Formats: sequence, structure tokens, C-alpha cells
Amino acid sequence: MGTLRDLQFALQLKIEELRQRDTLIDELELELDTKDELIRRLQEELDRYRSALSLPGPSLTAAATAAQIEDNRLKAKRQTVLPEAFISDPVTLEVVSHGNRDKSQESKLIQAALLKNDLLKNLAEEEIRAIAACVHPTTINKGCVVIQEGTTGDQAFVLEEGRVDVTKDGQKLLTLEPEDMFGEVSLFYSCTHSYSVS
Repeated sequence: MGTLRDLQFALQLKIEELRQRDTLIDELELELDTKDELIRRLQEELDRYRSALSLPGPSLTAAATAAQIEDNRLKAKRQTVLPEAFISDPVTLEVVSHGNRDKSQESKLIQAALLKNDLLKNLAEEEIRAIAACVHPTTINKGCVVIQEGTTGDQAFVLEEGRVDVTKDGQKLLTLEPEDMFGEVSLFYSCTHSYSVS
């Protein structure tokens, strides 16, 4: 059996451990509140875009019931949440092409690429169609650099034809093929590209 001093020391350790846990819980609750606020702002921004584009969908107004808000929060937690930088900046998506295709073929290509993309696959069908409608084609010559490592991302690309190589520090990481999307992470998170594409 331990001495009184040993027991007091063990008790102090447990008290300190509980304080640290309480501090961690407080920090996590604050982070959760911050994320809930971000989700609320994103939902409001999404409503503004839906109303501007006349897309059908739920509207989060001041008159919304608490059940609708909670249901939408739960859905938002299950879906991909895009950062505020994506919402506040206009999105520029380009179809990288070596030829001309009609808009319906481009739309199908964009939709397929968005559904394959981990960041965007949970968008509503109307949102995918709205993004596809905003895309414009561009032609890239063979050997040209589409994305330069270290540059700021202001566009995302969907490869329509051909292949491009993804490199980091001069080493080839992979080859992208038609229906692959690239550049979206830097665009959505307002950060620099961590790779080059050519």
C-alpha cells in the first residue's frame, strides 16, 4: 500500500488528467460550434446560388423549422463540405480538349468527372448540371504545362481527350486520362498547387 504522499501525488495526476480532458472537450466543442457555423453559412450561400440559378431545392430561411435545420445539418455532415473560399470565389472549370464537341457531350463529360471526384461526388444533380453549364473548353497543345507546381490555383480542369502527366519535384506521379479532373483542390482551398501537370 502506498504512502499518503504517493496517494496525493496520484490524485494530483488524475486531477491534472481530468483538467486536460476538460480543456480538450472545450476545444472540441468550440471547433464543433465553428464548423456548425460554417455549415450554416455554406447552406445560406448555397441557397443564394440556388435562388440565383432558379434551382429547385430546400430553402433555409428564417422561417425554416428547427426540424428542417437539424435535418439539413445532418445531411451536410454526411456530405462533402467545401470550404468558404470555394463559395466566395467564382469557380472556373475548364474542359481540356484537343477538338470540338457539342455542349451535351461536354456536359456528360463534366458530370462523369464530378461524380468520380471525391470532393464533388455528393453534389446534388442540379448543382452538377449548373457547374457543367458554366464550363468552357480550352485546347492545350502537347507538351504545354497546364499547372505549374507552386502556383496559385484559380481553375480546375477536366481532361476530355489525350493524357497528361502529373509530376512533383520533377518525378512523374501518375498519368491522367479522359474524365479525370485536376486542379480542384488548389481552387477550392485557395492554396498553391503541390504538383505540375503537362
